[in-house]
Amino acid sequence: MLDNLSSSDFRGLYGYKVFVAISIILGDGLYNLVKIFVVIAREICIVQLKKGDQPVQALQDNKNSRQSRDDELQIEMFFKDRIPTRFAVSGYIVLAAISTAAVPTIFPQLKWYLVLVCYLLAPAIAFCNSYGMGLTNLNLAPTYGKIALFIFASLVGSSDGGVIAGLAACGIIMSIACSAADLMQDFKCGYLTLSSPRSMFISQLTGVVLGCVIAPLTLWLFWVAFDIGDPDGEYKAPFAIIFREMAILGVEGVAALPQHCLEICCAFFLAALAINLLRDVTPASASRFIPIPMAMAVPFYIGAFFGVDMLIGTVILFVWQKLNRRGADDYAVAVASGLICGDGIWSIPSAVLSILRIDPPVCMAFRPSSAFSR
Repeated sequence: MLDNLSSSDFRGLYGYKVFVAISIILGDGLYNLVKIFVVIAREICIVQLKKGDQPVQALQDNKNSRQSRDDELQIEMFFKDRIPTRFAVSGYIVLAAISTAAVPTIFPQLKWYLVLVCYLLAPAIAFCNSYGMGLTNLNLAPTYGKIALFIFASLVGSSDGGVIAGLAACGIIMSIACSAADLMQDFKCGYLTLSSPRSMFISQLTGVVLGCVIAPLTLWLFWVAFDIGDPDGEYKAPFAIIFREMAILGVEGVAALPQHCLEICCAFFLAALAINLLRDVTPASASRFIPIPMAMAVPFYIGAFFGVDMLIGTVILFVWQKLNRRGADDYAVAVASGLICGDGIWSIPSAVLSILRIDPPVCMAFRPSSAFSR
């Protein structure tokens, strides 16, 4: 079971590389979290100062204080079909009550009162994440989820299934914070395009209902067809390993770390903070050559092949920009979307072929000679 893994097994199953990735991810997440709070505080101060200066500006130039016709039309349309506050509050209370009763039946390690605590904390977290995403376009729902993961895993403890409880609480916080930020972005787009908020909300609910059916079926399809989580397989599920090890770390503390791993993790954690700070203080012409810590962490738990794929795409885009800069800027996103879409859609027939036990006519593998000798 996930919550019965001892620290010795934990040390033997996984190497230092995953803990290095965790350190870089936590450092990058903490830096961006603090950065977003600083940006929010600064924007609030600017808004308050502008409010104080409005009477003076109105006296100086009454014409500048008037909103354009487009702004007035956007505001009129947005508030015309707005969602009543009582409906939103009552809906959240009903869903929280359903989850408080249902989640403990699925994950008995997470007691009902802990689920209730998650739903009491979630609105404040969702507001901070939505406001920060609106200002910086950074969704920090995974960062809030990691914080909840450590807290709830340590509260429950290893003897009572702290790993499962922490992961379940992390899922609740992440889903609420991420959904709120995405919905805020959708409403902003609807505001700019004169769309009805109620129509958008109904579309969101339709998508949620469909997702409740499609997502489990997709998971079942992949679970049956492929060996999910196999370190040497096609679908390694790297984030599952990352979050699971974070939960074990929250339950067992630093005793779960391999020897000297704490010192290494601290070094990479501080390095991630320093690199992020360096990217923000240097000019744009120089900062684009400074690596992103989150991207640096990816090869540690996915593998170096991910970097090879990125390099090939970068070289193709670079050559395209040299040959036709305007065409590359106009169509690069469309090409990338097509590649992502095609790769994702192919996983469905691949899963069906795997279920039917149909093997490909040719199988190629590139491994070290030592692996073949074994």
